[in-house]
Amino acid sequence: MAAQSNPTEPRNLDDDPAFPLHRGGKLEMRSTIPVRNKEDLSLAYTPGVARVCTAIADRPELAHEYTWTSKVVAVVTDGTAVLGLGDIGPAASMPVMEGKSLLFKEFADVDSVPIALSCTGVDEIVDTVIRMAPSFGGINLEDISAPRCFEIEERLRDALDIPVFHDDQHGTAIVALAALTNAARFVGKPLSELRAVVAGAGASGIAVSQILIEAGIGDIALSDSKGLIYEGRDGLNPIKQRIAAITNRTGLKGSTEEALKGADVFIGLSGSTVQESCVATMSDNAIVFALSNPTPEVHPEVARRHAKVVATGRSDFPNQINNVLAFPGIFRGALDVRAHSITEGMKLAAANALADIVGGDLTADYVIPGPFDDRVAPAVTAAVAEQARKEGVNRV
Repeated sequence: MAAQSNPTEPRNLDDDPAFPLHRGGKLEMRSTIPVRNKEDLSLAYTPGVARVCTAIADRPELAHEYTWTSKVVAVVTDGTAVLGLGDIGPAASMPVMEGKSLLFKEFADVDSVPIALSCTGVDEIVDTVIRMAPSFGGINLEDISAPRCFEIEERLRDALDIPVFHDDQHGTAIVALAALTNAARFVGKPLSELRAVVAGAGASGIAVSQILIEAGIGDIALSDSKGLIYEGRDGLNPIKQRIAAITNRTGLKGSTEEALKGADVFIGLSGSTVQESCVATMSDNAIVFALSNPTPEVHPEVARRHAKVVATGRSDFPNQINNVLAFPGIFRGALDVRAHSITEGMKLAAANALADIVGGDLTADYVIPGPFDDRVAPAVTAAVAEQARKEGVNRV
């Protein structure tokens, strides 16, 4: 009789090609100057370095020119909301944070350092990031669970004079707005006349709703696990109370499915399922963004039976809403002008730049450029830098 394998024995991880690729991590540190002899050493370190330190002590702004701080981003997480994996902790989050740093470098030549914190309290995270901020030119918050992520970002933005950006919120929102701008153009409906339903009131759902309102959408009904959010609903946390005050102007109550009747746009960010029969009740020339990964709220092929434009968060279907279209160029633009923050205007400028890339090539399957379109990062970078200058948040 053949020997039976023991299911408790560790499998050979190298049988999965992802593991050899990650062995040793995906990043390394490299020096930018040679140290070939005693003279090089005396300039790069002591005694030459002391002259630079003294100059910075006298004029702190020189740190931006004579250290790496003006060009390096900290990618910070506590590991509580990692991709679709949830609260897996700081150690398990590191492959994702390294991946984020890899994307920063590959797509916009932005250097960054992945940092996984072994704390989850709001005060602890805020204090920790404030204390390490002098080493960096920007802070990219990543995979921190809602609703804590809102307070953490808000407090850090108030405390620091460098860009603070929670990509799970604003990256998704910027790309979704760009895609929806073009989708609306394709179906011949102005954004101001669209009624949208957003399923999911976490970090991305709240941020998408906020940026669409900033962009002038007609109305949005936002739902969470208890149904539609409206002013006066019991049990709303402060974040949801704020979003309730600026959405759902008609006061819809009930379920996501009920709100879809006659709606022009559905944006899914919840991980839930929407039945085909509900999509069929949407308006003519409807737009469906089913963005949950790996399983969209409604399968794209099903959605296409009733919607004119369909987008997902997946790379194997057209119109991928991918954050990599936004965050590398946004930080590149902000760092290039040494912006002290990333404003709502800079986010809208990034979305408009992304939408403009599509231009006259617009089709139902092409409302947003792909991640390997080499026009993306330069366009977003230029738009963000220009808007920063217009608003006066730049230093150079």
